[in-house]
Amino acid sequence: MSSLENKNYAFNEMMVHVPLCSHREPKNILVVGSVDEEFKNEIGKHSLDNVEYGDNSIITSKNEKNIDVIIISDNSVDAELLANIDRILKDDGILSFKSVAFNRNSEKLESDLTLAGSKFWISMPFKFGHTTSILASKKYHPVADLILQVSDLLDDLNYYSTEVHSAAFVFPANIHRKLTGIAKR
Repeated sequence: MSSLENKNYAFNEMMVHVPLCSHREPKNILVVGSVDEEFKNEIGKHSLDNVEYGDNSIITSKNEKNIDVIIISDNSVDAELLANIDRILKDDGILSFKSVAFNRNSEKLESDLTLAGSKFWISMPFKFGHTTSILASKKYHPVADLILQVSDLLDDLNYYSTEVHSAAFVFPANIHRKLTGIAKR
């Protein structure tokens, strides 16, 4: 099936390329949750040597602080999981996980941002299609530090582009105001 026929292409491309185009040199990647082959194909566009897939136990089983990027595809993040993420994520690491749209459940989105903000310097929502996710980073800003040499050169995409990457972090003024002080931009 081509990625255009795959109804998840926006999700697959954005959940992969937003964090991987925000980190300067991602080497060790964990993908937590269920993903399809198209998701894995998007990861493959980054020519990474060390990508591991699994459930939450992949995070709790690690003992070294050597992970650059963690992408959580379908699980929610709680304080216990975040503590384990913090334990293994490098000092310049990035976490990306699915949350909920502000208009559907503002309290949940605010709670997720606050939780991520307790361990990360940056905790920002980004929106694509009908999905809202959070990018939490210990060093890299997802817009200011966007790696153009990577994002501009990705091929065979249906949704993601450098411009869409940047625009995904823009919210209407009323939502932006309501998240000010909660989102760490």
